[in-house]
Amino acid sequence: MGDEFGCANRGRRTVLGVTDTTREDALTAVLPSLSDAFGLGAVSDRRFLAHGLMNRNWRLATAAGVFALKEITDVPLPKVRRNLAVLLDLAREGIPVPAPLSAANGDLVAEVGGHGYCVLPWVEGEHLQGTDLPLDQVRDLGALLGRLHEGLRRHGPGAVPEQAPAAKVRDVAEADRAAAGLLSRLPSAPVTDFDKAAVEALHDRRGLLARYADARPDGDVPTGPHGWTHGDFQYRNLLRRGGRVVAVLDWDRLGVRAYGEEVARTAQVQFGVGGVFDLDRVAAFCSGYRSVIDLSEGDLADAVKRLWWKRLTDFWQLEFYLDRQDPTFGEMFLADEALLNWWTDRADEVQAAYAAR
Repeated sequence: MGDEFGCANRGRRTVLGVTDTTREDALTAVLPSLSDAFGLGAVSDRRFLAHGLMNRNWRLATAAGVFALKEITDVPLPKVRRNLAVLLDLAREGIPVPAPLSAANGDLVAEVGGHGYCVLPWVEGEHLQGTDLPLDQVRDLGALLGRLHEGLRRHGPGAVPEQAPAAKVRDVAEADRAAAGLLSRLPSAPVTDFDKAAVEALHDRRGLLARYADARPDGDVPTGPHGWTHGDFQYRNLLRRGGRVVAVLDWDRLGVRAYGEEVARTAQVQFGVGGVFDLDRVAAFCSGYRSVIDLSEGDLADAVKRLWWKRLTDFWQLEFYLDRQDPTFGEMFLADEALLNWWTDRADEVQAAYAAR
């Protein structure tokens, strides 16, 4: 099932002094109570999924079947309960989401040993990057996102405000200060290849900020329809089998957003690979989505420009790299930096691909 709820990573590691061994010891102590709470029966095998960054996940083989167990570390438990309840309704409609198990007391989250846990059925499948999909499957993926938004319109966890939530549009001066601050945290005489590349990228980014200061989007409220959205609809959170999506995972970021925001971000993460956009696949994905939900060309253009500006003024991957010393985030920073430069040089081509019917 891959990483049930977090971003991808490689190998075993130590984060903030917590090792995988520590995690296994902690699970051993609470597993009997969790098995009783969720009616799993005897556990015959368990495997820690080391590639989760935000939460801790295991594959459990039990007398009752095979399940994904998640220890919740990154999201408040009330929010997790709210999100899991939505999955039950979506699953009943035939949308490919794993329906969570209820504990004996009816709760979707069991609190044991000071931590919260949830259990979902294990789904076999693979994570395929968007650029590995044929165009017909890319179009189907866009249509699936549209159906997901329609399902959330019916089964979202609360009322949707009349106006789309504001999304902060960072100003150039603030972004430039952030870049300068990150430069001060990197070696003044960089030795490693990464440090050299990061320093060069930050200097280049400051140049882009100065050059495109007048391109800041107008206002903090995006245009177009809005409602409950998944929040991280991308290949690491999609399991595929037999040419179709069999499970949409990781619902921690469920929230109200402009639909265009999720469409634009999904296409960028899925098809912005190797420092370039696969524009044919961006077009197929957006065409599939717009066959389900009528998102206008102008609303999509607004969303794409806002996403570009966000990438131009944000440095979260490098900040995570420096804070956590996890090389995965460093790789993400350099890959997105290459894409940002390619995108900026070809902004009209990118907008045209998003606008495709």
